[in-house]
Amino acid sequence: MQGDATGLAAAIRHGSLSAVEVMRTSLDAAARHEPLGAIAYLDAAMGLASANNSDRERRSEPKRFATRPFAGVPALAKDLGGPFAGLPVAAGSRLFERKGGEADSDLASRFRDAGFCLFGLTTSPEFGLSLASEPVIGPICRNPLDPARTAGGSSGGAAAAVAAGIVAIAHATDAGGSIRVPAACCGLVGMKPTRGAMPGGPSFGNHLGGIASELAVCRSVRDTARIFDRLSRNSRGPFADPSPVDIGNGRLRIGLLADTGSVHPTEGDRLVAVEDAARALESDGHEIVPLSWAEFEWSVAASGRAFADIVSVNLAALIVAAALDESMAEPLTQAFAARGRALPATMLWNTLNDAILVSHNLWALFDRVDCILMPMLSSAPLAIGSFPSDHGDTDLHLERMTAFAPLACLANISGFPALTLPFGQDEHGMPLPVQMMAPMGHELRLLSFAARLEAEARWQHRFPVAGSLS
Repeated sequence: MQGDATGLAAAIRHGSLSAVEVMRTSLDAAARHEPLGAIAYLDAAMGLASANNSDRERRSEPKRFATRPFAGVPALAKDLGGPFAGLPVAAGSRLFERKGGEADSDLASRFRDAGFCLFGLTTSPEFGLSLASEPVIGPICRNPLDPARTAGGSSGGAAAAVAAGIVAIAHATDAGGSIRVPAACCGLVGMKPTRGAMPGGPSFGNHLGGIASELAVCRSVRDTARIFDRLSRNSRGPFADPSPVDIGNGRLRIGLLADTGSVHPTEGDRLVAVEDAARALESDGHEIVPLSWAEFEWSVAASGRAFADIVSVNLAALIVAAALDESMAEPLTQAFAARGRALPATMLWNTLNDAILVSHNLWALFDRVDCILMPMLSSAPLAIGSFPSDHGDTDLHLERMTAFAPLACLANISGFPALTLPFGQDEHGMPLPVQMMAPMGHELRLLSFAARLEAEARWQHRFPVAGSLS
């Protein structure tokens, strides 16, 4: 796998590398890959100071150092979410100045406690409103596997940085596919946790009605498992054993959805990847249960409507609460805010009720199956510029995003956990991602199935991790 964060941490822990050495190679890689536009803000002094502190702790407090599963590993935060103290988030927008001073969120504190050495912010579209990361304030984020294509959004910068090997892991957020879509574009593992699994304090505001989650984009399933275990609300510390989580010897029922309907069809090679993944799991003795598009169609449409309404109302409220000068925002952002202001309360009420029904429908499906395997993207990553923000047609923008990732919002609106990972590559060398969903609180089931598919070794990272010995 050409290195991951777990391997890098082990090399630092055993003294094969120092945290400062690894940080310097990450900073060099960031400079070398600057044309990718993955990093929106970089603080080399912060990164080196954090790495120095990590090396100092390893020498003076080895027992404490050993409790940190990612001690000394460089990482990047996203320019949206958090916040992380000293990293001035601007949400990809001219509406915010890059000022430091905000204290760590609970999640950020857990990132630091896990041992990560933060040194910058990754590129995000303005307010995370796109499945591409091309904010007007720049930089335009490109896919390391093909710079003419998008790295996805809204955690596109995070995914580009990890795929390029600048870092082995990066903070990411997901309110409508924003962890999973970039991971799928760049050949990474991306998991959206169960609603409420990750800490939301200390200033919890439910600003997106519960549809958003925070975690990371990773190069391996074991990294995803370790960081979820460490950061989740009921954190038990790092896994004692980095091997895949055991799902037991029982025969589980895997629902297979190999169709996204005629309105937003998924290309054949991507459907074949999903079917191949099902066959691999079936070979282990699990039962494959075919599912039809008709069983998902209403819930998928309702999820798209709920995402649009919740994001629009949230943005309108934020602009008022923060007294922002909306005229400085991108045209598309202004249009979403106007959409939010114009939304009748009765329509929002109906939307929220439909969101509950989406969860109810999925619970009913999970009475029949233990996990659902489905497509992640309908096509290869699109060309740079495929999601322009220089217009005010929100319906067109939403339609473009739905066409690219038809099933992305389903997990956000329902609250269920979902994970994507690459399972092969197409004729142009781009990843063929698959997506899995499980019942609430069953991330370990997803991680176990993902580890089994990862073991097929159908995808190889193109770029080694900076500082990695592998």
